[in-house]
Amino acid sequence: MNGSILGIDPGVSETGWALLNADCSGALKLGACGLITTPAHRELPERLRDIHRSLSLVFREHQPDSVAIEEMFFLKAAHTIRGTLQARGVILLAAAEARRPISEYNPRTVKLTLTGSGSAGKPQMQRALQKSLGLADILRPDDVADAAAIAVCHWRSSRMRRLKVLDSFGGGR
Repeated sequence: MNGSILGIDPGVSETGWALLNADCSGALKLGACGLITTPAHRELPERLRDIHRSLSLVFREHQPDSVAIEEMFFLKAAHTIRGTLQARGVILLAAAEARRPISEYNPRTVKLTLTGSGSAGKPQMQRALQKSLGLADILRPDDVADAAAIAVCHWRSSRMRRLKVLDSFGGGR
């Protein structure tokens, strides 16, 4: 898979995004990344509008080929769930408006794909991401690193699906 992948870690307070570029040799590089923050004192509809506007700008500026977003998995309080789900909705809207294919990955799948363990801790994930992208330092903040990890998961999963399709047609022999 050549091209660019926009990974997104949704949140109402902080939405991390990371654009990865893949070349024909299979190398992944971090192209751009950022953190969209919305102040807690603002009303939720204003915060959602800001997330949508900011991501729409990212889509226009970087023109990613595909989008990978984290599926929702909650062990948090119910009040956190509502805002995050709504933030995720405006993120999906921005991707749909940009007419980009969207793939979703749960946190366990992302961890398993990057480290080989679905229960990997944050330090293990950070080291795996640093190695995968050839970064000199650990990617920060955490929401941006999570977005990049989601994009790496998508890239690896897409390559595996393509190999399986080729193999089923005898092209992998």
